[in-house]
Amino acid sequence: MQALLLIDLEQGFLENDRPPRNNLNAEKNIASLLELFRRQNKPVIHIQHVSIDTQSVFSKPSGYAFMSGFEPLADEVVFQKHVNSAFIGTNLEQYLKEQGINQLIMVGFTLPHCVSTTARMAGNLGFDTTVISDATVSYALTDVDGKLLEADCIHHCHLAALNEEFAKIMTTQQYTDKEK
Repeated sequence: MQALLLIDLEQGFLENDRPPRNNLNAEKNIASLLELFRRQNKPVIHIQHVSIDTQSVFSKPSGYAFMSGFEPLADEVVFQKHVNSAFIGTNLEQYLKEQGINQLIMVGFTLPHCVSTTARMAGNLGFDTTVISDATVSYALTDVDGKLLEADCIHHCHLAALNEEFAKIMTTQQYTDKEK
């Protein structure tokens, strides 16, 4: 059985002091996938990052609150995590196995951090994992030499590292075409 993992769709990512990001239509694509899963009565699982670092925007309720339009419905499960992987410090793996969920479709914020880490662990744990490339977001990052690396560069490098080793990579359109 398939489940949609919505990873860290939180208000803190909408703050204006963030570096440039890619996939400006990611939220639209995520909403489309969310609507599809809900319409087909497939499981939707929300992953929420609540930081233990008091300096982090994600340690405050206003930062880890779900983005508008992505709030969980009453029958949708929420797992709160404190590190990058949704599997560490949660009972996500146990829940998935108990529910007979073996296929994970991952979307959310951010690809180089929580999405990638969760996808790698899911793959290592034996889950059939798909990352939706245009329903995930990367921000520009500064490398060890102080050079700013573009968000698209970061995004494509992480997709390449995940591809066919930890997860399948698809676009929203490819996934929805396959599910028709």
